[in-house]
Amino acid sequence: MWHMTVLIVGGSGFLGAELVRQARTAGHRTVATYANRPGDASPAAWYPLDLRDTGSLGAVMAEVSPHLVLNVSSGAADWAVTAEGPIQLAMVAARYGTRMVHVSSDAVFSGARVHYDESCLPDPVTPYGAAKAAAETGVLAVHPTAVVARTSLIIGHGRSTHERIVHRLASGGDGALFTDDIRCPVHVADLAAALLELAWMDVAGIHHLAGADALSRHELGILIARRDGLDASRLPTGLRAESALPGALDVRLDSRAARRILRTTLRGARQFCTEPE
Repeated sequence: MWHMTVLIVGGSGFLGAELVRQARTAGHRTVATYANRPGDASPAAWYPLDLRDTGSLGAVMAEVSPHLVLNVSSGAADWAVTAEGPIQLAMVAARYGTRMVHVSSDAVFSGARVHYDESCLPDPVTPYGAAKAAAETGVLAVHPTAVVARTSLIIGHGRSTHERIVHRLASGGDGALFTDDIRCPVHVADLAAALLELAWMDVAGIHHLAGADALSRHELGILIARRDGLDASRLPTGLRAESALPGALDVRLDSRAARRILRTTLRGARQFCTEPE
């Protein structure tokens, strides 16, 4: 692998910061964008970027001239950012002949069939899931050689949303961890490494990058609590099915196809929660 210029869109986020770190460690010139403020990572340069602004997208691409653009931005349920923004980015990347990897989510699925491989068609049940599904379709329509990588709960280094929730609940905070909300958590370092590996491979289309273990949010919370020396018995439980929160209950991404072609190991939470960070 030769050294390249890598543009990470959404570099101020949790996954983005890990991608910046790994790309720089590999010797690539690494540039990152942010929506509101730069993150703690230290790329070669930071650029403010609104994915809804096609002119801004073109200006950043023209100035940076990346060989690879990784889109790990997150606009939650904002359709303009989460659905339309990545498509605009893909159109600009295709025009410049730039390799693109777009990160999607298991939220594109309803959970009706539980197990999902890359051949399964999206059937989202939330506005966020619908936006992510639309982005997938649009990105591949305008940039057919792009990679769309679906993932699940991202954990690691104590900085993920779920890990912070576990610490808050173990300290007596309000809320609960659902026992019927099941996903395949992935470690942020494994996910970033897999994304960079896919980026340099001669592959395109949809790939699933999730951990090997299917766990409820409560089961994951127990693993995190034990790892961090917290009292796991203090973690309150609940049922998502009885809550007012929308979303799928049980979505298990089948990542076997990706594992067959990757050198990177996508560890399960039972493994990465018991190993040193």
